[in-house]
Amino acid sequence: MGNTHPPRTSAWLGPRRRHRLRGAFILVLITITLLGLYATRDALYDAYTLAALPFRWGHHANRFYISQERDGFDLTFGNYSSDQLSAEDQGYQDKVPAVLHHISLGGGGSSGLAKTRDRWMEVRQSCLDIHRGWEARMWTDEAADAFVEAEYPELWDMWKYGYRFPIQRIDALRYMVLYRYGGAILDMDLQCKRGLGPLRRFEFVAPAAHPTGLSIGFMMASKGNKFVGDLVANLKRYNRGWLGLPYPTVMFSTGCHYASTIHAFQRNRTELKILSGTRENPRMHSLNGPVSTPIFNHLGSSSWHSYDAALIVSIGKLQAWRLPLMLIGGSLVSFILVRRIRRRRLLRKL
Repeated sequence: MGNTHPPRTSAWLGPRRRHRLRGAFILVLITITLLGLYATRDALYDAYTLAALPFRWGHHANRFYISQERDGFDLTFGNYSSDQLSAEDQGYQDKVPAVLHHISLGGGGSSGLAKTRDRWMEVRQSCLDIHRGWEARMWTDEAADAFVEAEYPELWDMWKYGYRFPIQRIDALRYMVLYRYGGAILDMDLQCKRGLGPLRRFEFVAPAAHPTGLSIGFMMASKGNKFVGDLVANLKRYNRGWLGLPYPTVMFSTGCHYASTIHAFQRNRTELKILSGTRENPRMHSLNGPVSTPIFNHLGSSSWHSYDAALIVSIGKLQAWRLPLMLIGGSLVSFILVRRIRRRRLLRKL
């Protein structure tokens, strides 16, 4: 009888050879992982900054949240005249120019849209009536196109053709016009109840958002404000299809979460004021949903929210310590499942 040789399977490999193959496999896997991490380092860092917002936002909050104790500012606005248009009435310099910006992009459409626009124009008029003497700018498609093409040619292609959703163009335009001209920019569904003069003493002001960060529906800033300039400068970097879903794509590329992240990573946030509320009513100036604040009636028309908004918002409302636990737990479960699948495949080969 001739010599018979056993089949060359992993069970017949010597321990030393199996150890070498395993080491080589691990080395290749580590190399591929490191190359992948290096190739995607920018995207990973940007994702880290966005994910870190709940943890970083509150750092030194006592410096940038407006309060009666530190700033001598009446958050209820009860001590200010309803038609006050300047901070000089309280002895402060006006750092924010007397300019009102509104954005209305996208013409035509259904009769329902036309009625909504007519309503928005009525709401806008309430702000113009109170702020008589202020320069008023309405950014329509034609005006916005000319402005971006002339002032930000490096962003033109992305702004005009690169954004998937119209609201991204509106959000990006907010930062551009605010940086170029300064002043106050307001959503079309914000009805003014009083003058914004008392807030002109600050370099930058935006209302607090819930559960964290700032709202971009209303912002005031000095002309050429550094923080607003950073919002413009980072638009290209964060322009990604985040998670492949509309809501996070908008929020993380141009929306409130994006602006709040840039705010949270500023070296000095002292002058980047956030308008919140009192201890008894911390959400006094929140613009979430249809609400009435000391300075606005907010109609709350967030019509761009898509099907995935509820999921993302519910995740955002989780307490900060729960989110990492969920991520760690999910990673652990995935690791166990992968190990079991690999073990079953090895047993089948033996």
